[in-house]
This record gives sequence, C-alpha cells and structure tokens, in this order.
Amino acid sequence: MKGKTKKKEYIIAITFLAPALILLFCFIIYPVMDAAFLSLHSWKGMYGQPKKWVGLDNFIKALTSGKFWNAMLNCVWFMLGSFVVLMPIAFGLAMLITSKLKFTRIMKTAYFMPVMLGTTAVALMWTNILNPGWGALAQFLRFLGLDGLVTDWLSKPVLNVICVVLVNEWMFAGYNMLIFAAGLVSIPHSLYEAAFIDGCGGWQRVRYITLPLMKNTFKIFSILAFTGSLKVFDIVWAMTRGGPGDVSSTPGIILYTEAFQYKLFGRSSAYSIILLVFGIVISLVVNRIFRQDEEMY
Repeated sequence: MKGKTKKKEYIIAITFLAPALILLFCFIIYPVMDAAFLSLHSWKGMYGQPKKWVGLDNFIKALTSGKFWNAMLNCVWFMLGSFVVLMPIAFGLAMLITSKLKFTRIMKTAYFMPVMLGTTAVALMWTNILNPGWGALAQFLRFLGLDGLVTDWLSKPVLNVICVVLVNEWMFAGYNMLIFAAGLVSIPHSLYEAAFIDGCGGWQRVRYITLPLMKNTFKIFSILAFTGSLKVFDIVWAMTRGGPGDVSSTPGIILYTEAFQYKLFGRSSAYSIILLVFGIVISLVVNRIFRQDEEMY
C-alpha cells in the first residue's frame, strides 16, 4: 500500500515538473548544447550547408582578438558603474521608499518608471538629449555660457562608454531599488527599536544592523551586476552601435555582428560559450566570497 502511494506521489510530482523541465530543456539546455557544438565548427548560416569541423580554432581566434578584449574592458566600465554609481543610488532609494515618509507610493512609481519605458525608448531619449546640436544638455550648457563643454559625447572614445554606462544605471536604478527594498523590509523592526533604546544613531543602525542582514541581497545584486555587464547589448547598440569603429563595442555586440553581419556563426557561438563560462565562474566566485563572509560571523 505504501509502495503504491509513493509511486502515485512520484507520478504527480513528475506531472507538475514536466512542463517546466520541457521548457528548460527547449529554451536553455538545448540552445547551450547546440551553441557548444557549433562553436567547434565553421558554418556560414546557410540551411543545408555542411558544418566544417575546426576544433578549438574559433576559441583561439576569439581569445586572441584585440576587439574581444576591448569589449571586455567596456564590460569592466559597466561593472564599475554598477558598484560605484548604481548600488549606492539604488540602496539609498530603497531606504527612502521603505521609510515612514509621505508619498512613498508616488516615489516608487517615479523611480521605477525608466524600467517600464523599455531599453530602446530610454536609449533613443538619451541619444536625443546628448545630441551636440539640438540636444537638451547642449542647449542647457549654452544657456549657461559653457559652450566649450558641448561636444559629441557619443562619438568620443571612452566618453561614449561612460555616457552609456550612466544611462544604463539611471534606467536600472528603480529595478535594483526593489531588490534592496525587499531585503530591507525583511529585517525585523524590533532590532532597530532595540538599537535605538541602546543609543545607536542612524548611521550605526545602518552599519551594524542593516548592512550585515542584507548580505544575501548584496550577493544577488553582485551576481546580477557582473552577469548583466557581461551580456549588455541593447542599450549600447541603440545608442552607439558599438562605434565609432568598435571602441564602445561589448561582447554581446561582437557576438551579434560576427553571426549576422559576417556570417561566422561558429565563432559567434564560441564567444557565447566564453561568456557563459565567464558568467558561471564569476557567479561561483561571488557565492564563495559571501559564503566565507558568513562563516566569519
């Protein structure tokens, strides 16, 4: 009788898990396996054309390409922007909307609005704002008599990457604000009350209660920041298309252009596998760092 009951439970469990497992295989596992297979071949993307075995040649050419490492350097700019600009802003906004101030609902909507606009809309809006001829920023600087500061911000190397990074942080501040807000509301209010009774000031409560109890939230943010920086594509493509030349290119743009412009689908797949490995390694390292930090406490 127990055996039949257990078997029935297994069947029910498999029935409920099957749709999710099928979707997981179709949209994640199979594409990754196919990309790994294709990365070892040369293929122009023509239906019916045979795939030529090249072994690790695609990986060697990808890893020895100066264009790829320049794109990785641009990813570093996005990572720096995530931790230097985005994290403190998102955390500060989260503390603001979880406080007892009035109009917090309006503030939540206002801060989250850029995320709801969509990447392309945000990119086009800021491309127009940063236009050196008739953009709002250029007009404002001219109004202040600072004509010398007006330049083509999206055409100058390094500066254009920094501009895109700042636009990206502006856009995703509201999204990460919600992540931090979820961590803040999970902290028992009684701890703050006890600290207040003991004479702890506002900064001391943040330092000794809020930050230590939000380590998991910061871990989630760190993983999302690192992996998001590696795969960034749409906002850069919409604002600069990786130009001028390839100075503002990212690995995602290289992956796209190699496949759909130069028809090097094998090499494009190699780039995707390299990014996948980098993302997994970074995620494991971040998890390890935070685990060691937890063991210390």
